[in-house]
Amino acid sequence: MFRIDIHADDYALTVNTSKDMLSCMKRGQLDSISIVPNMSCFDQCMALLYEAIPQLPFLPKMSVHLDFVEGRCLTGADEIPLLTKPGDSLMGLSWGGLFMMSYLPWKRNGAKAQLKKEVKAQIEKVDAAVNHAMRLAESAGIRCGQKGLRIDSHQHAHMIPVVWEALTEVITEEHYEVEYIRNSREMLGAFLRETSLWSTYRPINFVKNRLLAFYSHRVDRYALAHRMEQMYLWGLVMSGHMDHERIVRLYPRIRELARKQDRVLEILFHPGSTLPEEVTSEIGKEAAEEFYLRADRRVEMEAVRRIREVTGT
Repeated sequence: MFRIDIHADDYALTVNTSKDMLSCMKRGQLDSISIVPNMSCFDQCMALLYEAIPQLPFLPKMSVHLDFVEGRCLTGADEIPLLTKPGDSLMGLSWGGLFMMSYLPWKRNGAKAQLKKEVKAQIEKVDAAVNHAMRLAESAGIRCGQKGLRIDSHQHAHMIPVVWEALTEVITEEHYEVEYIRNSREMLGAFLRETSLWSTYRPINFVKNRLLAFYSHRVDRYALAHRMEQMYLWGLVMSGHMDHERIVRLYPRIRELARKQDRVLEILFHPGSTLPEEVTSEIGKEAAEEFYLRADRRVEMEAVRRIREVTGT
């Protein structure tokens, strides 16, 4: 069924990121958020959320933001050596490394077995926190529309074949009641038709769009088979810079495409800013400089503050 879902990723990435997202939540600007399971600040960030619940107009839906490229493993490092840095509990694979494991027969089965352990650990940690938040919201008379488990991932890693297989097997084996798995499927044609905007996009984001679209049909089939809503995502081609001006220009066309297909349109933002002193080995200097410390995070915060003017929701 068509509807708009205004979503923000990366709650519990850092404390300041979480505080920024909470400020959006207190103004009722986010319909849903994703929670990173494996940063050392997780408990502190969740405590901030629990404390803020009585001040919220409603509690956004909350997803497990599976993370295999940053943070620390929740499974013992000696149990998942293919996923961690040698002699350390830090997650040690890039997106490309996970992708290659899908197509290396001598590594695929071992990687999937180890991924299943880490997927289960990350889901259980966030699920317990989400259930606690929902109980607090109910006690405070704060509305929350979440019914079951919600799952997405950092850098859309759950779309990678070996990760997808690990995830869906864990869901089946653990009998999780899942209401949502992000389908990172974005309508490229909507961006191509606005020729005047072509120069404003990063070419690598078109590559991401096409690669994730290739795997999106499998997610569609899974959602259909398990009676979950079909969806489109908006936040790949403009990833890292979801600004208000381009959103206003593109929204009518993207909304109409999603409406015609009767899909949920998830508009994805990253409105939380990381402080320089929060950059640790769990995040990494390169990722921080490329994404978390950039002024674009403030641009996305401003876009979130104005998004309901555009969507009318």
